[in-house]
Amino acid sequence: MAFRILRRRTLAAGARPRLDRDERIVAWASTSDSSADAAPTAVVVTNRGVWLPGRPGRLGWHEIHKATWAAPRLTVVPAAVVGTGQRYAVVADEPPVVVSLADPDDVPIQVRNRVTRSVAYTEHHAVPGGGARVVARRVPGVDGVTWHVRFDDGTDASDPEVAEATAELVAAAAAAKAAPIMTPGS
Repeated sequence: MAFRILRRRTLAAGARPRLDRDERIVAWASTSDSSADAAPTAVVVTNRGVWLPGRPGRLGWHEIHKATWAAPRLTVVPAAVVGTGQRYAVVADEPPVVVSLADPDDVPIQVRNRVTRSVAYTEHHAVPGGGARVVARRVPGVDGVTWHVRFDDGTDASDPEVAEATAELVAAAAAAKAAPIMTPGS
């Protein structure tokens, strides 16, 4: 009978991010860009977000619009706050971050599951002159949800009619979900 000794993978010290006190690593993967000559780089998944090579800090689960996996590439599309409305943040896509993983392990499934679980509500609505997606996101370590709105291309978010309609949509969604409305950053 053959016995295999299970060895726990170890994240290189140079690739380990500085974690918050209540943050823990749940998965990690070395990038294909890691070589013996270069400093180690890795994608590190924690209970609070994902650390991506080349980005200055953790990207919270609520800050990710979309993440896709097509082996060996993990693509993450961050959402940046570009404005605020009445009790909601207006978000838009940042450029995608594409990372090739040498050994993906559980990283792709953990990213997918955690981004998906951060969404408490999502629905697309027509607004004057276009459309808007209203999204309630769970933020790790915060009670309640934060409300985000992503306007369709060509929708004028500065139009007072659009702002009023959007505020009504967010308030109605919050009432339907019986979730308190929290402004991002509060």
